[in-house]
Amino acid sequence: MINLVWLVPLIPLLGFVINGLGRNTLSKNLIGFIGSSVIFISFAISVGIFFELGADANKSHEIFLFDWISAGQLNIPLSFLVDPLSSIMLLIITGVGFLIHIYSIGYMHADEAFGKFFSYLNLFIFFMLLLVLGANYIVMFIGWEGVGLCSYLLIGFWYTNSSYASAAKKAFIMNRIGDLGFLLGVFFIFSTFGTVEFSKIFPQAANMLPGNGSIALIALLLFIGACGKSAQLPLFTWLPDAMAGPTPVSALIHAATMVTAGVYMIARSNVLFDLAPMIQHIIAIVGLATAVLGAIIALTQTDIKKVLAYSTVSQLGYMFLGLGVGAYNGAFFHVITHAFFKALLFLCAGSVIHALHHEQDMRHMGGLRKKLPVTFMTMLIGTIAIAGLPPFSGFFSKDEILAHVYAHDKTMWAIGVFTAFLTAFYMFRMLFLTFSGKYRGTHHAEEKIHESPKSMTIPLIVLAVLSAVGGMIGIPEALGGHHWLSHWMAPVIKHATEGPDHATEYMLMAVSVLGVLIAIGFAYVKYVKQNHIPLPDEGKRSALANLSYQKFYIDEIYDLLIRRPLDALSTFFYKIIDNKIVDGIVNGLGWSTSEASKGLRLVQSGNVGFYLLMMVVGIISLLLYTYLSL
Repeated sequence: MINLVWLVPLIPLLGFVINGLGRNTLSKNLIGFIGSSVIFISFAISVGIFFELGADANKSHEIFLFDWISAGQLNIPLSFLVDPLSSIMLLIITGVGFLIHIYSIGYMHADEAFGKFFSYLNLFIFFMLLLVLGANYIVMFIGWEGVGLCSYLLIGFWYTNSSYASAAKKAFIMNRIGDLGFLLGVFFIFSTFGTVEFSKIFPQAANMLPGNGSIALIALLLFIGACGKSAQLPLFTWLPDAMAGPTPVSALIHAATMVTAGVYMIARSNVLFDLAPMIQHIIAIVGLATAVLGAIIALTQTDIKKVLAYSTVSQLGYMFLGLGVGAYNGAFFHVITHAFFKALLFLCAGSVIHALHHEQDMRHMGGLRKKLPVTFMTMLIGTIAIAGLPPFSGFFSKDEILAHVYAHDKTMWAIGVFTAFLTAFYMFRMLFLTFSGKYRGTHHAEEKIHESPKSMTIPLIVLAVLSAVGGMIGIPEALGGHHWLSHWMAPVIKHATEGPDHATEYMLMAVSVLGVLIAIGFAYVKYVKQNHIPLPDEGKRSALANLSYQKFYIDEIYDLLIRRPLDALSTFFYKIIDNKIVDGIVNGLGWSTSEASKGLRLVQSGNVGFYLLMMVVGIISLLLYTYLSL
């Protein structure tokens, strides 16, 4: 089965071709069946690969397909790497991706561009699989760029709306900034190691000493690439705007797969990052700052998808915090659990939006618990999971990260716990504003509210189960578990840091859970007991609340410091350099030629005597020139 791994990305690519070419001729039912079936087939093959790998003593297989690029010393094969890390990613991408495809059949059924949407989804899955399967940095980079392209296409899917089209361009451009860092990092990898293949780079790096300048530069450039793709400071503002895309896009790209590509890349390159402790410290600081900033902004948002978007930014910050302190297993564990509960939360939000006929403002919701029972129960499970209450999945992965952070730096741990408190508060705030109290919309709209179709609710139930029990793969020894995931990942991640002792870990768990319970209680009192509704008038908000609601004016700061100066510079080059100098020179040459020709044409008078005179003058001139040159 492992030798058939090339089929895993190929089959979704075939789905893209079939649905892309037949988007105007095939029925919507057939398009949905083809688009979902190709992902399910890839998932089935991935399951087979996973179990075969588990029974194999050799946990790493490089599947060579063909020589792709060969020029001088540069030799890049198209080959796939099947190991514990990539096998888990295959299951996440194809498994969660299949559920989102099924959900999309119901959610997007009324859209005229149904076939195009499914073809884009299939293409995205193809590139994401290519990214995680690549056995070298160039194949990974092709997948990396491909998911950026598909993100642009899917975010701007409803491109007739100019703001949606602008959001797609913003995501594409900001990702290009990070991608440049990644590409430069790959160039330095080749100049340092003479290859871009993982199987040749990592053994060489294992023999090097920490603090090497070249490795530090490589790690920094790769981290810049990860910042763009995984929405870390300062390249995170594209992710909230990406909510312009259809809700299944938010669930697939911006919760479960694409935004975790940066975490995957650093975890894959853990040997290099362990040799650059200074860069690791920078990663931890940036991750923590991103986690706190995202959580604070999420506290005051009123758009249900924007709350989840900033929650994603915050959770990605948690993952980078784990990577920065060397807790690669914990960070990757959080990737898995986050894929479950955040995909669930986005799809639940989509179910609410679908029921309310595209209403996304939570101030116009409320009282939906009885009208949308399946959506409510599944969203409650997802909210508990992300808040970090045991025994739901988010508790185990978040606890592992915080335990390693505590061993690394107590101050960072305290800030991390505070962020967990904020997470629980804003998530239950969202839940209570949406489902508790009375409906705050119009009576006419209330009469039309109904639960989503089974094509949408069944994926919700499956993801809710995974969100509830997914943490079982990483139960720590302190709670009587054996942390299956840590043992599974051992061949790939050999430098995981040691966590605290059991007594300390119990204390950390207790503090975290107590903080979460207090946050939930505070949210309950404010939004259920006191029935508080966020103010529509920003003039009535406190200065801090308004700062959070306005996202700390970061977009406006970028606009002032980056976009406007660049616009002014381009205007200067256009009006002065281009119009006055470049065009002036070109137009001046044309003008001088034209004016000279006007004078010379007067010589062509038609007078034969004048022509004879000029001929004699010419002959005399030639004779003089010949005589003087002797």
